[in-house]
Amino acid sequence: MQKPPSAVREDELVRATSASGGLAVRALVGTRLVGDAIRRHRTSPTAGAALGRALMGAVLLAAGSKHGETVQLQFRGSGPLGTVVAISDSEGRVRGYVSNPAANPPAKAGRLDVGAAVGRGVLAVVRHRPGFTPYSGIVPLATGTVAQDLALYLAKSEQARTSVALGVFLDESGAQAAGGFLVHALPGALDDEIEQVEYNVRGFRGPGELVREGFGAVDIIERVLFDLGASVSGRSRPSFECPCGRDRAIRTLSLLGDEELNAAASDGEVLEVRCEFCCDTYRLGPDELRQLLDRTG
Repeated sequence: MQKPPSAVREDELVRATSASGGLAVRALVGTRLVGDAIRRHRTSPTAGAALGRALMGAVLLAAGSKHGETVQLQFRGSGPLGTVVAISDSEGRVRGYVSNPAANPPAKAGRLDVGAAVGRGVLAVVRHRPGFTPYSGIVPLATGTVAQDLALYLAKSEQARTSVALGVFLDESGAQAAGGFLVHALPGALDDEIEQVEYNVRGFRGPGELVREGFGAVDIIERVLFDLGASVSGRSRPSFECPCGRDRAIRTLSLLGDEELNAAASDGEVLEVRCEFCCDTYRLGPDELRQLLDRTG
């Protein structure tokens, strides 16, 4: 396949199957959503790469979910980043954070050392669907590099034969390119086509590098399914979105209790609530605090 011309790509998520129906692929261009997260959290390069990979991984996992379901990834490692969290719904609306966004361990062989930044620990994946008990799966962090840990989770907890690849390229201005894919064998997949896709995945550069060169999600899928045929089954526009807002901030402050709220209002204080996922800050002055007291009283 001829390389498409280099261009800035809109974020997109594309789902497809092989011609035989034995393989399913999800491919993602996520440069803008990763860039938005990096700007909001003011991350170091390594923290930004780790958070970007986690966000795209959550989008790829959630893309196969039922409507209304969310997927939460928690990388709880021993490295300087602390915990990396990403939550996505089935439409690709994703948010996340890293506990220590300033952590930036030395590069390894000229590349950001995300594995050392995350460290060893556990990956917890929580699937939540309204009206159902959340399903949680936990696996050890094998590498801390995000993609391989997600593949291990899918193999052990969901018995899915899967390959996952994620890549983020950064420069001084933020995210230059970000992309990923997830391919897994469906029931009835033939050994020959599994071997072919394994060969294809080994034989080309990572998705982040392809996005940097101008490839879109469909181009990545065609690479993954080279010589197997590809049938697109769905498209969506992923984005960094957070459901927080002033009403949610008010509900959070109501947890302080009437005595503390009354003292703050009487002293003329302005209380701030900062969302850990998107870093938006909400300020509530004495009048709003009194209104909150009236509601809760």
